[in-house]
Amino acid sequence: MRKTLSLALAATAVAAAAISGASAAATPDTVTATPDSLQWGQCPQKAESQNADAPRLECATLDVPLDYRNPDGRQIEIAVSRLASKDPAKRRGVLLTNPGGPGVSGVDYPAQLAGVGLPKDVLDSYDVIGFDPRGVGRSTPVTCDLTPQQQARGNFPPYSHTAADVAKEASYARTIAEQCATSRTAWMLPHTTTANTARDMDRIRAALGEPKASYLGASYGSYLGAVYTTLFPGRSDRIVLDSNLGPGGYDLASFRLLGRGMEDRFPDFAAYAAAHPEYGLGTTPKQVTAKFFELVKRLDAEPVGDVDGTAFRGVTFESLYFEGLLPRLAKDWQALDQGKPMTTPPPQISENFLASHFYVTCGDSRWPGKVRDYQRNAAIDRLKYPMLGGTTGNIKPCAFWPDNRVEPPVRIGDRGPSNVLMVQNERDPGTPLVGAMKLRRAFGDRATLVTADQGGHGVYPFGRNTCANSTVTAFLTNGQRPAEDLACAAEPNK
Repeated sequence: MRKTLSLALAATAVAAAAISGASAAATPDTVTATPDSLQWGQCPQKAESQNADAPRLECATLDVPLDYRNPDGRQIEIAVSRLASKDPAKRRGVLLTNPGGPGVSGVDYPAQLAGVGLPKDVLDSYDVIGFDPRGVGRSTPVTCDLTPQQQARGNFPPYSHTAADVAKEASYARTIAEQCATSRTAWMLPHTTTANTARDMDRIRAALGEPKASYLGASYGSYLGAVYTTLFPGRSDRIVLDSNLGPGGYDLASFRLLGRGMEDRFPDFAAYAAAHPEYGLGTTPKQVTAKFFELVKRLDAEPVGDVDGTAFRGVTFESLYFEGLLPRLAKDWQALDQGKPMTTPPPQISENFLASHFYVTCGDSRWPGKVRDYQRNAAIDRLKYPMLGGTTGNIKPCAFWPDNRVEPPVRIGDRGPSNVLMVQNERDPGTPLVGAMKLRRAFGDRATLVTADQGGHGVYPFGRNTCANSTVTAFLTNGQRPAEDLACAAEPNK
């Protein structure tokens, strides 16, 4: 889950009918795949890994079609991992997982989940399965041939103060789109989508010899799970979607909602900083909020090192993802307020993360192609969400993406079994509650939503809310799900 911070800075028996307007020939999702079984072996371990469960992780690879319209054509490789149940008597199946992104590796995620406290009952009930989505990590990785300077820019545009700022950014966004479209992996560009990753997941399920698969996905992984259970409703068992994007996935609407997410979450930090006057940021939340805008203006005029106003907004937004980062954020503010460099090093963002992020977000949905549309968006969002709206309203490479999509986005709807449990923090900066509510409405009777009165990104099993956590555990282990939507009250910090 922690890797999803890069997203902040760089950083869904319907099958064929589920894809609006697509022909049956283009979506062979009703055909049961019969790939070879997986051959498990030792995983390539990261030297820095201290996770006690990492040595238990097994790895394999699976060949899948590049283009599911031509299943016997060119194949690509998917890296898969397994944390096997230690108790065969309690094992009930497989739990596919995804940590978010798009662009984040998921091979190590089962061990990470176990390391942060995935309950023993869940670990006993399932073989927990991870994988690198197509285009990511060890799964036939894609590239945009980004330079180190372009990598340092990440996937967040600069804060636009004027229409001219948007026009200036358009030139950069066009360059990135052209690099992706002419890179040595551009042949993967039309096929690196969430829908195809969901089809890859079903190939993994079949290779495991399982008639159904359960699922636990967070952030972008919520959309991936929504798409999987839409395309394969009869093959999805217990589906848990955590920290939910809207029904359009990581589209323009969701990107713009990040401005709303920061406004939802920031009061938690303002209250924390005000309660700790030793940081010198103010003694009331109102004073801390005023300090934010004071620092932004000062850093735009005179950056401290590499930190200008845009970088300061990004660092602040990123740190709102986790409660444990608030003290560090306060120290960084304190240092910048005194004209000193932050103690927090900037995140290292890989070229493959950014490239695969662009491939998926721009390939999943169409973004407006006119600069004036983004100039209007930025003007609106600067007023609505002044902390981040000038960035989230700005233009991105998706505006200039080649129009070679082979199918429309998957339409999330209410047709299928009632087997989806959504779990969501009320004050999530990365996937705001308003987006989760839209997905909940799209699912209709298929889903139940559990909200937790807490801030941050990620609920299960990372959060502290025992009401929300126990509800998810009960669903995964016993199939027990609340009869209706459940609101979990705030719980005291431990």
